[in-house]
Amino acid sequence: MKLRCAVLDDYQGAALTSADWTPLADRVDVRVLREHLTDRDALVTAVEDCEILVVMRERTPVDAGLLDRLPRLRLLITSGMRNASVDVAAARARGVTVCGTASSSEPPTELTWALLLGLARHVPAEARALREGGPWQSTVGADLAGRTLGLVGLGKIGARVARIGLAFGMDVRAWSPNLTEERAAEHGVRRAEDKRQLFTDSDFVSLHMVLSDRTRGLVGEPELRAMRPHAYLVNTSRAGLVDGGALLRALREGWIAGAGLDVFETEPLPADDPLRSLPNVLALPHLGYVTEGNYGRYFGQAVEDVEAFLAGAPVRELG
Repeated sequence: MKLRCAVLDDYQGAALTSADWTPLADRVDVRVLREHLTDRDALVTAVEDCEILVVMRERTPVDAGLLDRLPRLRLLITSGMRNASVDVAAARARGVTVCGTASSSEPPTELTWALLLGLARHVPAEARALREGGPWQSTVGADLAGRTLGLVGLGKIGARVARIGLAFGMDVRAWSPNLTEERAAEHGVRRAEDKRQLFTDSDFVSLHMVLSDRTRGLVGEPELRAMRPHAYLVNTSRAGLVDGGALLRALREGWIAGAGLDVFETEPLPADDPLRSLPNVLALPHLGYVTEGNYGRYFGQAVEDVEAFLAGAPVRELG
């Protein structure tokens, strides 16, 4: 009898076309759920017959409570090798193997610059005016060359963002709790003396930190008030790095010029969330990792993970 596998939150209907699933055809029935199920009972009903689940990043939390209601589950696969919404310890305690996949840092780097450039040159407003017959040129764009780019975090993605900033002729500075002068120099950037100074000196601030108990709320009212009125904040990392209430006040009251956001505390973002309508927000629906290449890695390696599990030799295990 075949095992059953469900791929959750396949918003674009891309899971089955992004990889070759035929190696599993005679052993596993695979189905996809395109709609995000926020109701826990509905989710359990949809997947309680499955031995295998494939989840995408943090779209659907898999905690101990959900695991208790899925006694048939034996293999849980997440895209990427880190997923804060999966309780790996709880899964392992219940005999569920948890595996991950590779994930590239290039796509979120590229999207960071899409947001930053869109803000700097007022791309959404100008494109909308052109399409709707509005004014011909209504804004004056911000220059990048000669301006200061501040990076909170200089890991794989932050370092890539830094290189592009340098190519634009920007003065790139970085800060994180453990950043050294030597590491900053390796990437051609200057280390800010402290976090507040980075926000004070920067024309654009981009966040590239892992969310943890230590980094949650890393950017709050003091940092946002320290920014210049013409400065922009870009967050393609995790929403929890920023105090959401302080950010709303900063945007509404003009402490900063605007924000480019690809991550939110609740996803999908509720229809009535003010971030959907603020004129100085350029927001995208968490597209940082959503590219053909990354989807090919995610789902292609998900197939490999299932094959290895069925062979009794799991690969890319988490925990």
